[in-house]
Amino acid sequence: MKYLIAGLGNIGFEYSNTRHNIGFLVLDALAKASNICFNDARYGAIAEVKHKGRTFTLLKPSTYMNLSGKAVSYWLQKEKIPVENLLVIVDDIALPIGSLRLRSFGSDGGHNGLKSIDGVLGSQNYSRLRFGIGGDFPKGYQVDYVLGEWTDAEIKILPEPIKKSADIIFSFGTIGVERTMNFFNKKKKEDGGQ
Repeated sequence: MKYLIAGLGNIGFEYSNTRHNIGFLVLDALAKASNICFNDARYGAIAEVKHKGRTFTLLKPSTYMNLSGKAVSYWLQKEKIPVENLLVIVDDIALPIGSLRLRSFGSDGGHNGLKSIDGVLGSQNYSRLRFGIGGDFPKGYQVDYVLGEWTDAEIKILPEPIKKSADIIFSFGTIGVERTMNFFNKKKKEDGGQ
């Protein structure tokens, strides 16, 4: 069984520590923990990790956020991975920093990366892991906020949800999106709603 895990972000040093690049950060942490490296390939950096008999192709698109769909579509086709085995990791200003929400489908919520994927795939029926980056910015400053760098206080919050994201990725591939959603949503409530 093969899965495509697409972590969204923007390439380039100037974007590397920005909130919008949380998808890249999650995949970088997963690759490091799995002792694998990314290699530059068409439309993105690619790494492959095996877990419990499944193969996970990790993709960091090099198309910039607004054209993420081009990279996702290319690698789905190249690796012959069905859309139901796609998981997209994306930043979400509607969730508190570090909060995670797995969904099996949904709207783009105004996110340009998801909008691009929806447009190219012609569907919103693919799984996405929304990673909360908070929304503490004045009206009209959304772009500055998402393309801004993490504060020192925010950086201290990130390791645990980044690690939990890796658990969700592997769970998605081994027990499926519905059971993974049930497990992590239930766990979230038991942890006091974090």
